[in-house]
Amino acid sequence: MSKASRFVFLIVFAALAAPPVSAHITLENRQAAIDAPYKAVFAVPHGCAGSATIGIRVQIPEGVIAVEPVAKPGWKVEVVKGKYSGEYDYRGAKLSEGAREVVWSGGRLADHAHDQFVMDTFLTTALKPNSTLYFPVVQECEKGVSRWIEIPAEGSAPMHDMKGMQGMQESKSPAPGVKLLPKP
Repeated sequence: MSKASRFVFLIVFAALAAPPVSAHITLENRQAAIDAPYKAVFAVPHGCAGSATIGIRVQIPEGVIAVEPVAKPGWKVEVVKGKYSGEYDYRGAKLSEGAREVVWSGGRLADHAHDQFVMDTFLTTALKPNSTLYFPVVQECEKGVSRWIEIPAEGSAPMHDMKGMQGMQESKSPAPGVKLLPKP
């Protein structure tokens, strides 16, 4: 192998071996079974274009119930409640309303720092196995806002499921998603 060929090989190998850059908010646990508890851990890798994060707003999708956010030192947490589109059975009770949004505010996460925001949930049988469930997130910063709210059209795979696809453009503002598995 010539020197030039080895150089090209090393560049291609390094590019393929490098972990993908994650510039957006993601869920740490990217798979979860329906009809089971799910700990949603939102990883926040940075602020907004050099500005510190001061708030995280997570929209709770239909079919996700029994939401309990984990307290975060230095941050206030608020649960915005509302009606569900129907009733869900949960531990012998019928639930027709609950958390529709969780908001952490009042803290400060420097732009160069990363952290996690956590909530315990339950994924109902109303959700479809072998699909992806999205949690739109708005990241509020001292200067600016990042809206991680884009959801792929139904039937299209999220970028993290599209290995080897050429010419596909990843969304600039993808909502964090979790692949739903059949009930255990």
